Amino acid sequence: MLRLTPILLAIAYGIVMYRISIWRTHKDLDAKSTELADPKLKALTDRMAAALEIRRIPVFIYEIDPVNGLAAPDGRIFITRGFYRKYQNGEVSADELASVIAHELGHVALGHAKRRMIDFSGQNALRTALMMILGRYIPFVGVWIANMLTTLLAARLSRGDEYEADEYAAALLTKAGIGIEPQKSLFLKLEALTQARAGMAPAWLMSHPKTEERIAALEQLQGKWART
Repeated sequence: MLRLTPILLAIAYGIVMYRISIWRTHKDLDAKSTELADPKLKALTDRMAAALEIRRIPVFIYEIDPVNGLAAPDGRIFITRGFYRKYQNGEVSADELASVIAHELGHVALGHAKRRMIDFSGQNALRTALMMILGRYIPFVGVWIANMLTTLLAARLSRGDEYEADEYAAALLTKAGIGIEPQKSLFLKLEALTQARAGMAPAWLMSHPKTEERIAALEQLQGKWART
């Protein structure tokens, strides 16, 4: 029983962190967001809603500066104020921003938004268990190994979700008559748009596949659709 204690503690920790994460996420999004009221973007989201045969797609502006799009566990779509500002300044087109909304809709439709919260708790549980077990046999280095393994696992899961959401967005944008060129052009802009300070890697690029790989996947999808 004593040997199982670290694992049981890790599972309990993961469950607690899952509940806390959901609560914190909802509280922060509620406090820092307002519904998007841009006529040009609304026209595009209405076209996507018609393609999905739903009444509307509510999109919210999340009042933080980093350039990003978000899908909340409850299904809401968010564009950060920093991203919307790029659109207002003409650095990003309406079609390109619509492709971000379509991508985040993909995360919701495919269950990624909710699953990521579960993944987060699971990763914390795994990290805690590994730290307890490896730390006992490999002091100091064991903690580093535990963090590295869970970080690699999280990155792999995230990149898989991104490819799936890209494919969903491509299909939706095509059906709505917007096309996937805005997706590809935005991918080429993302590295510059999301440059972080102090030489750190942009958050978007840390959890997303490489730009050229995402574009290649879309072009392969285009070719497949053309053949069928």
